[in-house]
Formats: sequence, structure tokens, C-alpha cells
Amino acid sequence: METLIQAIQNYITISPEEEIIIGRLFSPLDLKAGEFLLEEGKVCRHVAFIREGLVRYYINDDGNERTIYFSKEREFVCNYMSFIPQTISDRYIQALEDTRLFIISYEKLQSLYAEIRQGERFGRLAIEYVFVTAIKQLGSMYTDPPATRYQQFLHIYPDLVQRIPQYYIASYVGIKPQSLSRIRKRISGQH
Repeated sequence: METLIQAIQNYITISPEEEIIIGRLFSPLDLKAGEFLLEEGKVCRHVAFIREGLVRYYINDDGNERTIYFSKEREFVCNYMSFIPQTISDRYIQALEDTRLFIISYEKLQSLYAEIRQGERFGRLAIEYVFVTAIKQLGSMYTDPPATRYQQFLHIYPDLVQRIPQYYIASYVGIKPQSLSRIRKRISGQH
């Protein structure tokens, strides 16, 4: 629970009494590699915090999986487009390795906003971070060549290159695995 408290304290100040409330509102959940936190066609019912492990977000595009994001330890995980309005999700969130989470339901998150002095501020700041990250990523997909997107991936996720299969990285960058191999060779030849 300590890592969750520290992550929330990156956004707001929490009293010892509020730490107890947070401990009551979040529950542990463990996923095995390959299991889903969320599947397409279901409503996202929880925001999760990754204690240990790694997940990927992806969509099914006519039978092709398109990886759109990764989240790792000490990060919050959610499909906010489904969670906030409580509507059907168009994406999957899948554990890439055994993953230990703390989860909070939509209803309990509303309690957190009401019971924690700066709870609503925490929610706003966390969503603002997600929004800015998503806009940057979307802009990059339209304006940057694949080599630049791969270098951005290396910059954002330097510790994940060895943990994520190359075909998921290629999908995230928006290219085929063979093209990623060529980009990686070119980059390694420059160093």
C-alpha cells in the first residue's frame, strides 16, 4: 500500500487518517501473464495501480491487435473513456507478465473524492496527465516517422525494452516487426 500512497502523494498531500481511508477503498488484485484487466465489449469498472508487473492497452482492428500504450510499476491503469461514463470499452488491457494491482471501483473512487480533503484535485491532476500523454501520442502517430516514434518509445520506456516482446513494440510504433528490426540495426549502427 505504501507505493500507492506515494503515487497519490505525487499529486496531493495526504494525512495519516486519509491513508487509512485509501487503504479501505482500494483492494488487491493479481493477474497472471496473459490475463485481462479489461476486455473489449465490457465496461471498465476499476482504476488500477500497478504494484508489480506490466500491462499493455490494445485494440482489435479487423483481427489485428494494435498496441496503443504500456503501463508499468507505480502507474495507474484505466480506460477512462469507458470508466468515466461507465460505457462499453473499445480496448483491452492485458497483463504482459504476472501483475499485482490495487484496484478501486467507480463508486469507491467517488467516495475517495468526497472523503479525502484533496481527493477531487488528485482526480483532476491524474486525468490531466493522461489527457496530455494521449494527445502527445496521437500527434506523434500522425507527424513522426516510425524511427522517431521508436526513439520516443526508448526514451519513455528505457527499462521496458527487454520486458516487452518486439512485435508489441512494433505494433505500438505502428510498423511490422521486420521494419522495427531494420530501425534497431540503423540506430545501433549510429552508436
